[in-house]
Amino acid sequence: MFWPMFAVAVGFPTLAVLGVLAVRVFLEARRLGRQVADSARRINRAAEDLERAAASAARAADTL
Repeated sequence: MFWPMFAVAVGFPTLAVLGVLAVRVFLEARRLGRQVADSARRINRAAEDLERAAASAARAADTL
């Protein structure tokens, strides 16, 4: 009778720790997703700026 009670007594804290870790992983994954989305927006903005600069440089080269 001791071992089943011991298993139950150890099982509850183990599940609680796993639950806390799962919540932390979930929150960090959301934070990483926001960072990736922000980086993608910044990269797209930089690509658009580069495109405009290249078009401007091409027009300037044509006029010479």
